[in-house]
Amino acid sequence: MSSALKTQLLTGPALRRVPAIPGAVSNGNLRPARVSKSKFCPIRAVVNSDQNKATEAATKSVDAKDVNGSLLVSSSSSKEGLVDVRAVITIRKKLKEKLTEKIEDQWELFVNGIGQGIMIQLISEDIDPVTNSGKSVESAVRGWLPKPVTSSNVNIFQYEANFGVPSDFGNPGAILITNLHGKEFYLLEIVVHGFDGGPVFFPANTWIHSRKDNAESRIIFKNQAYLPSQTPAGIKDLRREDLLSIRGNGKGERKHHERIYDYAVYNDLGNPDKDKDLARPVLSGEERPYPRRCRTGRPPTKTDPLCESRIEKPHPVYVPRDETFEEIKQNTFSSGRLKAVLHNLIPSIAASLSSSDIPFTCFSDIDKLYNSGFLLKDDDEQNGRSKLFLATVIKQFLNVGDRLFKYETPAVIRRDRFAWLRDNEFARQTLAGVNPVNIELLKVTFFQQEFPILSKLDPAIYGPPESAITKELIEEELHGLSVEKAIEEKRLFILDYHDLLLPFIEKINSLPDRKTYASRTVFFYNKAGMLRPLAIELSLPPSRSSPQNKQVYTHGHDATTHWIWKLAKAHVCSNDAGVHQLVNHWLKTHASMEPYIIATHRQLSSMHPIYKLLHPHMRYTLEINALARQSLINGGGIIEASFSPGRYAMELSSAAYKSFWRFDMEALPADLLRRGMAEEDPSMPSGVRLVIEDYPYAADGLLIWCAIKEWVESYVAHFYSEPNSVTSDVELQAWWSEIKNKGHHDKRNEAWWPKLETKEDLSGIITIMIWTASGQHAAINFGQYPFGGYVPNRPTLMRKLVPQENDPGYEKFLLNPQHTFLSSLPTQLQATKVMAVQDTLSTHSPDEEYLGQVNQLHSHWINDPEVLNMFDKFSANLEEIEKIINTRNKDFRLKGRCGAGIPPYELLLPSSGPGVTGRGIPNSISI
Repeated sequence: MSSALKTQLLTGPALRRVPAIPGAVSNGNLRPARVSKSKFCPIRAVVNSDQNKATEAATKSVDAKDVNGSLLVSSSSSKEGLVDVRAVITIRKKLKEKLTEKIEDQWELFVNGIGQGIMIQLISEDIDPVTNSGKSVESAVRGWLPKPVTSSNVNIFQYEANFGVPSDFGNPGAILITNLHGKEFYLLEIVVHGFDGGPVFFPANTWIHSRKDNAESRIIFKNQAYLPSQTPAGIKDLRREDLLSIRGNGKGERKHHERIYDYAVYNDLGNPDKDKDLARPVLSGEERPYPRRCRTGRPPTKTDPLCESRIEKPHPVYVPRDETFEEIKQNTFSSGRLKAVLHNLIPSIAASLSSSDIPFTCFSDIDKLYNSGFLLKDDDEQNGRSKLFLATVIKQFLNVGDRLFKYETPAVIRRDRFAWLRDNEFARQTLAGVNPVNIELLKVTFFQQEFPILSKLDPAIYGPPESAITKELIEEELHGLSVEKAIEEKRLFILDYHDLLLPFIEKINSLPDRKTYASRTVFFYNKAGMLRPLAIELSLPPSRSSPQNKQVYTHGHDATTHWIWKLAKAHVCSNDAGVHQLVNHWLKTHASMEPYIIATHRQLSSMHPIYKLLHPHMRYTLEINALARQSLINGGGIIEASFSPGRYAMELSSAAYKSFWRFDMEALPADLLRRGMAEEDPSMPSGVRLVIEDYPYAADGLLIWCAIKEWVESYVAHFYSEPNSVTSDVELQAWWSEIKNKGHHDKRNEAWWPKLETKEDLSGIITIMIWTASGQHAAINFGQYPFGGYVPNRPTLMRKLVPQENDPGYEKFLLNPQHTFLSSLPTQLQATKVMAVQDTLSTHSPDEEYLGQVNQLHSHWINDPEVLNMFDKFSANLEEIEKIINTRNKDFRLKGRCGAGIPPYELLLPSSGPGVTGRGIPNSISI
């Protein structure tokens, strides 16, 4: 952080993007803004409509406007003792406008110039004895020719409104703003000048709806954090009414301009009205539990009344208005989608011309994707119309740029083309790859004293529970070391997808060109500090002829065993890719975070200190999740087309939620302890010590975790210093109750939910949420293309089982093992499609907001110097962590992140530039 920014943080409120709660107000104590037929009549908002006599008195006391448009509306004041107050309103316009929009802007300039475009009402924190509500003054926003705030921000403009405020008005606490234009506008902030305490900031960062869409005024609170019990009397009703307006009534289809947050089940993934094969089960209830999503209120499908009808691209899925992408983000995501379309379209055309999708025939076919690109072949047999169409398409591609024809070389092969072939790289990626969160210590427990490894599945359905990986087999690979000794020294580890996948194997293998197993892989950590795989078990469901249908593979030294081992590893990587995408990435970050966001808006006022703390970590998540339901995880979407589980993908995700998801275990130290990858150690800052020191994800992750924890604990202690202040916070208790009982309704009765009684409880809960949205998501998202962009390293599906000696195709395998390997991988169309998606999902937007950083273009988020000092310390800690990680990446003793051809582990470096960088921790799940 620069010294100038440090000074600014210490001396005044920080500029940071934390929007106030947006949307329309349904306020029984507020009358909608009214404009008379005369040239100008200011808004008259009566704060307590039940007191008719007080209303009449207040109305009679309104003075005529002066030449500047200011107006007095305080019923308890006279013309004497007025203070001139000026409100500066900052609005952001589009960077790129159409001609019609520019004409509309000129009209808005004129309307604002005469004071009939935007009305604002300043509300005091003090009570007016006549109305028994906050004192108020009103004025019109005026200004003929607003100028850009700075030359570098030509789309940000400022207007002014002038007030005559009684000397006994008190401190302003809220602003009611009414948009009389025909369309919405984006309000960044309002700053009120003229009060003794200096400028008063009202952070907004919100869309202000047009009065024609909703007659209610919007409420914007100043940047002062108040617990519910501390709310000044003059704005207490407004706090309550604002929250009520956000919750809605749970009825009707949501409209684009609304900011209603509510819950719905995952019943919008299928499209049975289009095709019965696109029907998908509802994810909800005991059989298929799942977190809740944001309600859109669309009508049910004609075919299935339990399923919600779909909206297909390019039409948007509803999310509350302020959750949508800002223009810079939208442009970036659109260009990413464009790239995906181009990459999908080229092989799609090639596939249609060749009548079938084709596999990679040699490794050079894959290399061409990065070197020369994926080019269309001309076909003389095609008719003239097809050739004309292709020529047009190619021309359009060339206009966009040749770069779009080819992919960047993924990091995993950039330094060493053949690294993916080696066992130590296969093992290293379980600790430092894109999915480093499933490896576990193989340990002796009270229930399991020795080998074999046991399944927890019902043996009556899935066969004998014993694994085919026996003690004797492992000891053959340990070359004299006993299993007992290896377990005692904590040197045996396992990647176990058996129980999660086996119930789905038969259904998956019945799909066209999908063949998979339930897998287990055992690793050994040697004294040289290297992890290597010992054995892979691949299981199919039991059959009459083979009640224990399990095969175990080890790394052999002859050519045949060598290729079989490669195929077995590819199947493990395919399983790992599916679990990563559907469980660790989508379920445990995107889907689980959505209910926290909905509950935060519904139950915590924008004045609440916990709302202010969480808000940066909620940005864009509802929008990206809505887009995922529309195009990625939906029936027939990209995930089903490109990953092994196919149409059963989200059912598998639901099964993982049912069996494995626990809120308390989403804390990084708790997860490491659960997997046996760490031991309790009170002397360590995180409270745990790693079993494998060279575990890059965990080692770097614990640094980030501790920094977040320290920041959260200091923040929470600052606001909850009194005994019972947590239990007496009605908004906070309602928030936590709603997360458990509505947001994660299907898990509401679980005993493991943390209590919320102390500031320590609260700090623990908030730290989990911020870690999930920031560090955890970054670690498992932004490495997707760097590791998955090379198909052989991480195939997302397999199309053939491992060849057996009695198989009809075994002879072909012996004659050409490379062909068998490549034809088992995704086809060229499948591979290029998923690579395009991974590239898009691994991309940082230019407007990304990173952990611990301050965006000076946004409003002052809190008026509390002590909190700003805490945040300054948090930022400094993250800068120091970045230095520590960079040092680790140069330490040759850490073979998991440093060495010949090994890419450094940078996924948990806090900062990043835009693009596919393989580093950077955004505040929120924004892609």
